[in-house]
Amino acid sequence: MSAADGPLAIRPATEADVPAAKALVERAYAVHLGVVDKPPAPLFDDYAAHQAAGHLFVAGSGGTIAGLVVLIDAADHLLLDNVAVDPATQGRGVGRALIAFAEAAARARGHHEVRLYTQEKMAANIALYRRLGFVETHRAVQDGFPRVFMTKRL
Repeated sequence: MSAADGPLAIRPATEADVPAAKALVERAYAVHLGVVDKPPAPLFDDYAAHQAAGHLFVAGSGGTIAGLVVLIDAADHLLLDNVAVDPATQGRGVGRALIAFAEAAARARGHHEVRLYTQEKMAANIALYRRLGFVETHRAVQDGFPRVFMTKRL
């Protein structure tokens, strides 16, 4: 977000945010539809359930949602299940802010590791995660998707 948009705030999503969150995910993942073999899994997630469980966080300013993140606690790590940025705000640091938020949330919850996965054909995502300190642990097909699994020790 630019200074004209106001400071970026990340907060737990409300019920009222769910339709906008789903629409944002559809816009964010549309760019991958011609690259991957089948529609990315986040397009089919239940964002109302994520919101109700306290997993969904939105980022924005001035009432506009620029991005979101889905965080799920596991016994020994925090799963960064999804990070999505509205294409209209990409390149403004929203994704990096959401990942930094995930890392801070992991620390606050007592985790020493953040894990994520992405489709192996999403090379730009993999490169970004590597630049942010994530390392690849393995590749596998999960739920019919060829995925790259990554982790970052905190």
